[in-house]
Amino acid sequence: MSNPRSRRIADRIQVVVAEMLERRIKDPRLGFVTVTDVRVTGDSQHATVFYTVLSQGGSDADEAAASAAALESAKGLLRSEVGKQLGIRHVPTLEFVQDALPESARAIEDLLERVRASDAETLARTQGASYAGEPDPYKKPREDDEDAADDAADDAGAVDGPAVDGASEDVDRS
Repeated sequence: MSNPRSRRIADRIQVVVAEMLERRIKDPRLGFVTVTDVRVTGDSQHATVFYTVLSQGGSDADEAAASAAALESAKGLLRSEVGKQLGIRHVPTLEFVQDALPESARAIEDLLERVRASDAETLARTQGASYAGEPDPYKKPREDDEDAADDAADDAGAVDGPAVDGASEDVDRS
């Protein structure tokens, strides 16, 4: 909803509907309903009212169905009050949709709890475990004393045969 006028109308509808549900609608089927969001079309002809129902000890599905029926029956009264309070020529039609956000949040919380339990189990299994290889698997230069390093260099440079570096020996050619 990029239109600022539509956003203002949606915000006002949310306030009016919430106040009406709290003060004037006395339907016993209506549970503890919270208006979470309102979306209005660009031409302001239709408003979708998103709501949640807080369970009060009974079955969630039963309370949600009873509240949906109560909202449906109060739709005309709510629309007329929205028209009076907004003062606009064409009052948008109201559609009530139960918001799926709480169920989604509950599912995410359940997943996070399973991950936490899995992490705790993994941590418990790794307590006291040791690495399969050496503690430090990376190769590092040896830190031998310098005499051992010089001996190793001398051994590596010794070759049998004539000198390769171009130094000539005095050879008797007579």
